[in-house]
Amino acid sequence: MSMTRSEDYLQDWGKRQGLAEKMIPLVGQMYRERGIIVLIYGRRLMNASTIEIVKAHRFARQLVGNELDVTLSYQMLEVMSNMDISGPARIDLGKLQTRYLAAGADQIETFLQQEFSSISELDIQASACRDVVLYGFGRIGRLLARLLIERTGSGNKMRLRAVVVRGGRDGDLKKRASLLRRDSIHGPFNGSIIIDEENNAIIANGNYIQFIYANSPSEIDYTKYGINDALIVDNTGVWKDEEGLGQHVACPGASKALLTAPAKGDIKNIVYGINHADLTSDDLIVCAASCTTNAIVPHLKVINDEYGIKSGHIETVHSYTNDQNLIDNYHKAERRGRSAPLNMVLTTTGAAKAVSKAVPELQGKLTGNAIRVPTPNVSLAVMNLNLDRATTKEELNGFLRDIALSPALQDQLGYTESTELVSTDLVGSTHAGTVDAEATIVDDDRVVLYVWYDNEYGYSNQVIRVMQDMTGLKFVNLPAEN
Repeated sequence: MSMTRSEDYLQDWGKRQGLAEKMIPLVGQMYRERGIIVLIYGRRLMNASTIEIVKAHRFARQLVGNELDVTLSYQMLEVMSNMDISGPARIDLGKLQTRYLAAGADQIETFLQQEFSSISELDIQASACRDVVLYGFGRIGRLLARLLIERTGSGNKMRLRAVVVRGGRDGDLKKRASLLRRDSIHGPFNGSIIIDEENNAIIANGNYIQFIYANSPSEIDYTKYGINDALIVDNTGVWKDEEGLGQHVACPGASKALLTAPAKGDIKNIVYGINHADLTSDDLIVCAASCTTNAIVPHLKVINDEYGIKSGHIETVHSYTNDQNLIDNYHKAERRGRSAPLNMVLTTTGAAKAVSKAVPELQGKLTGNAIRVPTPNVSLAVMNLNLDRATTKEELNGFLRDIALSPALQDQLGYTESTELVSTDLVGSTHAGTVDAEATIVDDDRVVLYVWYDNEYGYSNQVIRVMQDMTGLKFVNLPAEN
């Protein structure tokens, strides 16, 4: 009996793995040729391994209570690959499967034709590729490079054309390429990198990326490299006001600039998913706020809309960053001169105040502090909130789970009910922040919410979303909400 049961489990696993393997070329073809991104409850299947695809089907249990059927997903994907549909579009197989089973539908093809009928009514225009330049090549710059390279295809009109760094020494290009190729936290680069030393360029998965050595934006003429109408993404944090960042848009070949750090003055601070509708084509200089601001704002916004927030305190348990010292040494900021790998360092954060730039109704209602801890990546926001009305843990978690499933915020709000989750489990998370539902504390109108976030990768994905908006790239989300 036990042998038969053992063989049954193994055969079932082999069947699911085989179907997942068949899905990979279909997912890739739909993206490369049609501009369609295939997901399962927000998890992208493009470039996913067979195991990752199987796990994505299993992950659905946390959101809808049951594991998705890999066989049905493959059947749907196979039908879709033969349908006359094109993007830019995002198709969620998980939501399609759940809706198909709930409707008791018979023919998959008939069901999908009905679900996708709206896509043929949309005026989806094929836009020209937009040039992107990364100004700076640190932690965020290199992750943005990986994300842009990974997304190369008809589904993404942004093209990474150049990287700007300060004057290089002999061997600089090899060092930069090596840092892109190998990452101690996020693992090896998924693809091939070739170095063209003669022309100061690298070719990554077929993307020709020019390296420009300059000490300030004023030295650069992008048109000399065939770059025009480019979006300049400043990852240095050297310039944070309109005057400083204005140097980028004054360069020949550049048209807009995006800062990946908190800005000063009246520059729009955009937390994608919350206030990105404030962006207009006339906005030449934009800020993508900070990683912590992106992590907490979506949760604060939806909670305030539903329950009302009277006051609150945000405590950020934040991984150390390159701004801190490895060993005790001089630092202009208080406490940050002490060894980052050896200490918990109490410091300040402007994230709580920055919330009001995206959610004005929370102006003056929040305070905040930060504790830098000896971990290299993934942080935790502890949100102590006083609400306008009472609730329960079950009600609040259910509300946040439903929001995490909605197309409007499924990229921003992650949700987990795992009782064993720790920080390293969130490395590589694409969400702005993930609610740890089991840790939620509710006492009448007082709430403590724990939100995990990959302060490097999750934030970089938020930056990419702002970039897409600034370059006019819009995706249709399918299935459409009822």
